[in-house]
Formats: sequence, structure tokens, C-alpha cells
Amino acid sequence: MFTDIPDDVRIVVVDDVAANLRLLSSSLKAFGLANVTCFSDSAAGLQWLKTNSWDLLLLDLDMPEPNGFQILEHLSGRDRSRQPVIILTALTDAQSRRKGLELGANDYLPKPLDLPELVLRVRNCLRLAQATSRLQKANLDLEVQVLQRTLQLQESYRAAIRALGRAASYRDNETGDHIQRIGDSAALIAAAIGQPASWCERLRMAAPMHDLGKIGIPDHVLLKQGPLTEQERQVIMEHPGIGYSILHNGAMDELTEMAAQIAYCHHEKWDGSGYPRGLSGEAIPLAARIVALCDVYDALRMPRPYKPSWSAQRAQTFIREQAGQHFDPRLVEVIEGCFEQIEQCFEKSKITGHDPSRREQSLQSSHSQHAGRH
Repeated sequence: MFTDIPDDVRIVVVDDVAANLRLLSSSLKAFGLANVTCFSDSAAGLQWLKTNSWDLLLLDLDMPEPNGFQILEHLSGRDRSRQPVIILTALTDAQSRRKGLELGANDYLPKPLDLPELVLRVRNCLRLAQATSRLQKANLDLEVQVLQRTLQLQESYRAAIRALGRAASYRDNETGDHIQRIGDSAALIAAAIGQPASWCERLRMAAPMHDLGKIGIPDHVLLKQGPLTEQERQVIMEHPGIGYSILHNGAMDELTEMAAQIAYCHHEKWDGSGYPRGLSGEAIPLAARIVALCDVYDALRMPRPYKPSWSAQRAQTFIREQAGQHFDPRLVEVIEGCFEQIEQCFEKSKITGHDPSRREQSLQSSHSQHAGRH
């Protein structure tokens, strides 16, 4: 009858009458359930149940404390589908039955016991518990597989983001160090304002996408040597929208959504004088506000064909002057405490100034062109 039940299934019997224990134990063993543990002392039985693994409990109700009801209360936190309890008791009134079931019993049999019926109920409870265990294990295995696949997909997204970032930098002769520093310094500021670690890491990955839209700018404009015409300036100003259209799609995850926002809004200004939409204040996504600040500072510190690199002091003074105009004043206060770490990134990367073709200086006046092109 129990050939489909594992041999190591442990059944526990708690009954203060020793004769009942002997009868139940021998009956169960006669049907092949040899792993039976019996307790006539309900307190000892409860302690054992709380500290050992078991598969089925046959429980009397009318015992010295703790009685069966109290034992059920102590076991209320168990997984009832995997550790069933069958009440065996002479308390056959409806109130006792309801109370036992309310406290977590799975089944109820009155005394004197009908042993064949008891064996059938034991079998059914064990089969259900085993089926539940297998189902939970299968669900857990599936969850692990889904998690692994999700992590693989996330890594694929990150790899695609990195590849797009490199593509954008090659398209515009940007240095890889520059876009990497943008990500690192943006994550540094995000952490300093108390953003969750996951958000900071997402920003680190998304920030290098800020100029992705320049992939769509014609060479004769993007690589032009010399000042841009007004028409060419308008063409250059299309790159935020192009970057957004590349990144924004119906199947976005949080990373590509953030990258799309940054690409679209990193040339917006706190006072509303930026482009492409003239957003102002907190209408500009936080990630884009952070990246705009980091991008401009990094660009000022880099040598260009049309300018030498600015000193750290001069660049930091400019950032402070632009608080409330170009930049979120709260973020300017925060970056003040991060300048030292950002400068350490410059030392590590050892900038060589490889940037012969960056030409946005006609977009804005002398200072703002250096602050807003990148």
C-alpha cells in the first residue's frame, strides 16, 4: 500500500496512553512504515517536533499540558501541506473538531480508531505531502532557471549598452576613458545623494550612452573642421532625439529606459535654456541631471584641439558658477564633496587628449559651448 512512499518518511505519534502508541506503531509498521517515533510525554514530543524533521504527526487532543490544541498552536508556523497533522481523539464534539482544524490540523479521526481507515488517511496525507514537496522543488528549480536566464539577459543588455557606448565614442573620436569616467563619476554622485546601490550601478552602465545619438549625425557635420553654420548647429542638436529613438522601444528594461532618458535630456538645463525640449528643474530626469554635470566637468578637464584642458580649480569654479543655471544646485553641492575622487579618476586614466574632431563650439558662447557639447 505504501510502495510509492519513500522509506525514510518519518511519522510521529503523540498520545499519553501507552497502549495506543503500541497499537499505532505496530499497525503502521505492518504496512511498511517502519520509521515511527512515539511519545507518551506530550512536552517531550513537542520539543522533538520543534527540533527535528518529520513528515506526518498523529496527535491526541486530550492530554496533560501541553494538550493537542496547544501543540497545534506551537506548530502553527509549519508548512501544513508538507507536514500534515491527523488528530486522533475521543473528543468527538463539533466544537473540538472545528478548533483542531482551525489550529492547523489536516484531518480528524475519532476514537476508537478504524485502523484500515486510519491507514488510508495516512497514505493520502503522505502522498499529498510528497506531491507538494515535488511541486515545490520543481517550482524552485524553475525559479532558479528563470533567475539565471534573467541574469544572462541583463548581462546581454549590459554588453549591448557597452558596445553601443564604444560605437558612439568611435563615431565621434571620443576617448573610451571619457565615457567610462562619466559612468563612474555619475555613480559616485548618485551614491552621495543616497540612491540605492542598484540604481547607482544602473546609472554607471547607462551614462556612457549620453551621446549615442551622434551615430545618426552626418560626417560632414559631426567631423567638420571649423565653425558650424546655424543649419549645421540645428543638425547637431538633433542627436539627443536620435539617441532616445535608438534606445527607446517597447521591450525596454530599467537599464535601457534610464539610458534613453539620459540620451534625450543630458543637454537640458536647470533654468530651461537647454535643448531639445527646454525642460527645467526637476522636470529633467535625475539621471540626466547627474550625467550633464559629470559630462561637462569631464569635458572641461580634457584637452581639445580647440582648447587646452582646464585646471581642476578653473573647472570647479565654472561648475559652481553654473549652479541654478545649467546645473541642479543641489547636485553642484554634492559634487563638491566628490571632486577629489573624480580627480583621482583622471590621474588613473592618464588622458592623452585624443580628440581631434570634436566641433560643437559654435553651439553656444565660449564658456557654455565647453559646458554643453558633451
